[in-house]
Amino acid sequence: MKDMMAYKGYYGSVHYSDEDQIFHGKIEFIRSLISYEGTDVSSLRTAFEEAVDDYLILCEAESKEPDMPFKGSFNVRTGTDLHRRAVLFAKSKGTNLNSIITDALEKYLSAIEGA
Repeated sequence: MKDMMAYKGYYGSVHYSDEDQIFHGKIEFIRSLISYEGTDVSSLRTAFEEAVDDYLILCEAESKEPDMPFKGSFNVRTGTDLHRRAVLFAKSKGTNLNSIITDALEKYLSAIEGA
């Protein structure tokens, strides 16, 4: 994945500021804003991992469930016509909208990733 780091199921962005001559980023795909920075790739990775660890420690200390990216559900705004067509198609196939969308997304991503 370009411009991203992964650690303990969390993803962090990687950016560079030429003006400040630092690398910086934030933990992506969660509600909390957690940023980090470093002067080189190694220090950026260390800062990212420390930020994740600190976040998990803070959540535990506050008896709070930490946000996890990719919970397995998300809202999709399709417009009324596409929504209606998808629901009617699912009904005609004896399945539900969730299954239709999941199958369609899987097929789409498989085709794109395989190209």
